[in-house]
Amino acid sequence: MAPGKLAARVARRIAALVLMLTGMYASAGDGQFYGLMRERDLTPFGFMRLDMRPAHAVSTEPGSWALETDVAFQNTWALSPEVEKYLTGLESTGRRELGAAEVQAIRDLPGENYLVDLEAAVYDATVHYKLARDWSTYLVLSAVSFRGGFMDDTIEQFHDSFGFSSFGRPALARNRVNTVFDLKGASYMSLDAGSSGGLLDPVFGLRYSSPQRMRGWNFSLEGAAKVPVAGEREFLSTGRMDVGVQASAQHRGRRQAFYVNAALVWYGGGPAPSPQEQQLVPTLVLGYELKLTERTNLNLQGYVSPSLYTKQETDLRELRANKYQATLGLRHRVENHVWTIGITENLQNVNNTPDIGFQVGFAYVPRFSRGGARL
Repeated sequence: MAPGKLAARVARRIAALVLMLTGMYASAGDGQFYGLMRERDLTPFGFMRLDMRPAHAVSTEPGSWALETDVAFQNTWALSPEVEKYLTGLESTGRRELGAAEVQAIRDLPGENYLVDLEAAVYDATVHYKLARDWSTYLVLSAVSFRGGFMDDTIEQFHDSFGFSSFGRPALARNRVNTVFDLKGASYMSLDAGSSGGLLDPVFGLRYSSPQRMRGWNFSLEGAAKVPVAGEREFLSTGRMDVGVQASAQHRGRRQAFYVNAALVWYGGGPAPSPQEQQLVPTLVLGYELKLTERTNLNLQGYVSPSLYTKQETDLRELRANKYQATLGLRHRVENHVWTIGITENLQNVNNTPDIGFQVGFAYVPRFSRGGARL
């Protein structure tokens, strides 16, 4: 199935689900809005750059603090067209570990080629502190773990059930970490590397929220910086500082809320093995939130951002194409604790973002504002 048709099918099913839930829970009791799901770029090389998390919509009292923790799992099977043809041709002979013979065959293919087969788990802990009525600050500490994972079998069964392409997956052993690419000026190989990872660079941020609505909308503006505290580290830190700004708008009704989140990050560039130039990276997130019950909300949001790769790094169009992702999630509140679960699917360009991602989050807010949620 073509990527465009796959994206359209996924979008139709998500829309149908939202409409069903809207009708089912139209009479749900009053609750609280929490805002966009606090997700980040989950591409394997995206962990190293500053990615502004979408703004939350929870208001707290001055002098109070809040803690967020998130664990996100992603499965990446990304490969160039020539590699997909090669692996698809091997499917009939069964699975195999990626070895020297296969790597050499990939390197002998015409043009630039790559294969990224891995899963990653990203752990985020964010501490927020309310400085004054309209000002707050936050610190994000993160870590990442690269591994073979556990989702390959489930994803392959999903593809089979709905008649999607196998994309060459059945040619290789499941749940391995394999990375092979030969782009312009960059050549890298790592076969069955096993688990690896470490701490990412911390992020410091400052946020201003509008004290009153303007024509039914709340607004916020924030700035943040990713600080390289331990220098350049492969797949963990570029060793360079990134800075960014973000503007958010929220419109709340009685049971529904709409969100617009735009960010602009100055990316300091990436080192080998996947070098990238310094550049400005814009990101747009659009979101919808529905109160299902007094304590449970549904979130639907879309994410779009350009690739970090340019024609200088690669001639492969899909690696240079925009990244489109959709997320469907649920939040449930128990007293001062908010639990989140979400699923993210890539759309349109299937080889420049992870195939699928899961997020499980927990937030503790000691003192919610009596005025309710606002940006």
